[in-house]
Amino acid sequence: MTGRLTVVGLGPGSPLQVSPEALSAVEQATDFFGYGPYVERLALKAHQRRHASDNREEISRAAAALQLAARGGQVCVVSGGDAGVFAMAAAVCEAMETGPESWRQVDFSVVPGITAMLAVAAKAGAPLGHDFCAISLSDNLKPWSIIEKRLVAAAEAGFVMAFYNPVSKARPHQLGDAFDILRAHLPGTVPVIFGRAAGRPDERIRIETLADARSDMADMATCIIVGSVETRLIAREGKAPLVYSPRSWSAGKA
Repeated sequence: MTGRLTVVGLGPGSPLQVSPEALSAVEQATDFFGYGPYVERLALKAHQRRHASDNREEISRAAAALQLAARGGQVCVVSGGDAGVFAMAAAVCEAMETGPESWRQVDFSVVPGITAMLAVAAKAGAPLGHDFCAISLSDNLKPWSIIEKRLVAAAEAGFVMAFYNPVSKARPHQLGDAFDILRAHLPGTVPVIFGRAAGRPDERIRIETLADARSDMADMATCIIVGSVETRLIAREGKAPLVYSPRSWSAGKA
């Protein structure tokens, strides 16, 4: 009997931001695979089992989940944020493509979640109101030279940029390098939003200019949104400013 594998996005951390569809998928599964802190967020029943693993074991985790589902298991693979954005949905597809034929017969589905850039954007205002892109600054799976090219291309094209995986102990310099690249192509007045743990009790939202943005303002739990030349701040007395990108492009700007 072929089982079922559902990849579920649990949102950025607040229980209020987990969708009813995700809760339903969790209710129906018996075995849960994921990075330890994400699996621990689940309130499971006695018959449901956790299979936690380290953050950099995505392919082996996906393979184990597919193997169990191919034997008839009702499996759920969990991700923080949205499972399809730099997360486990792609890892499961990669494992499925290179694995045995039985894995391709599994009833497979992906349940979306609120990804970090959307949670951070909502806290800051509407910085994604015009065209935007998302870039992972990790060079674990792609060369840094490709990241540099994409940063320049996005800046020159006028995209707002959301940065995932901005820094780590192994990559302490790359966020600073990214800011240096952008400062060569964008005005220093462009707003930069540092959003850490958006929606959780330890949430921190910080707004800086590109000229003043530094790598020590972020960690791996931070999602960063860099505005375009069109992105604006609305000052509000006694309140944090709102950051937004107008829906239309100003006349005369190419």
